Amino acid sequence: MKNNLKIATLILATVALSACGGNDNKPKAGLITLHDDTSTYDKNFIDGFKAACKKMGFNPVINTNVPESAKCTEAAVNMAEAGCKFVFADSFDHEDYLHKAALSYKDVEFAHATGTKAHTLKTDNFHNAFASIYEGRYLAGVAAGLKLKSMPAGTSHKLGYVGAFTYAEVISGFTSYYLGVKSIVEDVTMDVKFTGSWYDETAERNAAETLIQGGCSIISQHADSWGAPTACETANVPNITYNGSTEERCPNTYVISSKIDWSVYFEYALGQIKENKKIDTDWSAGLGSALDNGAVALGKPGKKAAAEGTEAELNKVAAKLRDGSLKVFDCSKFTVNGQHLTSYMADVDFDKDFTPDTEAIKKSGDTYYFAERHARNDGRRQLRREIHPRHRSHQDRRWRHLLR
Repeated sequence: MKNNLKIATLILATVALSACGGNDNKPKAGLITLHDDTSTYDKNFIDGFKAACKKMGFNPVINTNVPESAKCTEAAVNMAEAGCKFVFADSFDHEDYLHKAALSYKDVEFAHATGTKAHTLKTDNFHNAFASIYEGRYLAGVAAGLKLKSMPAGTSHKLGYVGAFTYAEVISGFTSYYLGVKSIVEDVTMDVKFTGSWYDETAERNAAETLIQGGCSIISQHADSWGAPTACETANVPNITYNGSTEERCPNTYVISSKIDWSVYFEYALGQIKENKKIDTDWSAGLGSALDNGAVALGKPGKKAAAEGTEAELNKVAAKLRDGSLKVFDCSKFTVNGQHLTSYMADVDFDKDFTPDTEAIKKSGDTYYFAERHARNDGRRQLRREIHPRHRSHQDRRWRHLLR
């Protein structure tokens, strides 16, 4: 298989690889991204990867704009042939194609963001990584709630959210965000519009504009372009961003941002390689000791748009998340089909029929909560397993009937 993959790769006329300082004796590490740094999502990975490689003494090799297809296998094989000791891909549907390369290059470590299969594939050199970003989304929701509470009397308590796909990662994100807002403003509701794409600036801008025209007073998003933030800045509507601050380009409307700081994982993985130690099959981490220094990180509140006292309140809430006294998915705070959950079986051990096999509701004291990290480090995957990842384009959903 390795020879076939190698031949398929060599027939490419050119391969978009960029390496820094490739003529020295430093080991190489590779990053495959779905888009380039014009995408806020991919830029977050690229920035974290470069920073980690610099700190850990690796030469970064980066291949951008790699689709979720056999092109990903080709890119991964090329990196392995070029001497990379570590190859990472950043998009959900890269997973199977990256795994194919891992099967052929056992002396290279392959890792994948947001994936679900390493746990059950049991390929020693193939790994999944994510973080408890629902904590960051919840905190961003608290900041949004404080902003909403500070706005003039009569301001609509309806939020707007631009989502990419109806994947559980997106649903988990906007649910935790909504619950964060609701912890401050009890009667809040939220409308969600899906674009059917991770990166479509026009669709994201149009979705945000439609939500604004529909009476939404604050907009957030889980999509990767500048479409929603620029629509908010044009309309002077507060915006909660993802994957990094937009304050430089949207100074009047940027409230706060949350992100996964991928440098934390990259430093960990590259350190394991340097010390010849095993990388976790499923890696996950959460908030750090401060708002901005963990695998889950928040940007500074906006100078113009954030409510007074936002950072102080976020520090208080983050402390409760760290010590476990606050659970994002406290089952008393929401209903599913009109019921508060005390039990829910999720499909954690991957199978094609998505068979439920693991209890996802845990109890702490008198509190039942959906355990997003515990069954397999990153329980967000449990949620995803309940929704077959199909692309459903341009769907609008009103979620307030699910969350009281």
